[in-house]
Amino acid sequence: MASTNDLKNGMVLNLDNQLWSVVEFQHVKPGKGPAFVRTTLKQIPSGKVVDKTFNAGTKVETANVDKRTMQYLYKDGEDFVFMDLDTYDQIHVGAGVMGDNENYLLPEAEVIVATHEGVVLYVELPTSVMVEVTYTEPGLQGDRSTGGTKPATIETGATVQVPLFISTGEKIKVDTRDGRYLGRS
Repeated sequence: MASTNDLKNGMVLNLDNQLWSVVEFQHVKPGKGPAFVRTTLKQIPSGKVVDKTFNAGTKVETANVDKRTMQYLYKDGEDFVFMDLDTYDQIHVGAGVMGDNENYLLPEAEVIVATHEGVVLYVELPTSVMVEVTYTEPGLQGDRSTGGTKPATIETGATVQVPLFISTGEKIKVDTRDGRYLGRS
């Protein structure tokens, strides 16, 4: 059990026998009335997002989540195989748990795998990755001043919107949370 005053981003709560991850929280002390905590919660594993308000100091049940750094090894059918870097144990993670993370998962990448009672809850990638552009249309001369974008296919097979000056074979930095182009190396 924890108090709502102890909430942190990423903390996993057990509300009504369902697991919810705290995406965002804000302590509010209005001029009148008692203080409260406004939260945005994401259900695990469905991904459903809800806003929930708690009175300040209310006790909430936390879930015991084991987060370990693991290395991505290979894809086995629909499953992704990860290896614990401490024990060398291998676990299989289903495509449903991976979600859009699959688009930015590079071979031998180190990720955080969170489990609860032996069940994989989610896989957390680094916030950005360096990937190679495998195909994109060439930019037209003179189009560089408009700030336009074009689609580019990266080495994982995903499509990312990049500036017109990016060409095939370049390494670019991509945000794994929303697929945004962040720059090039």
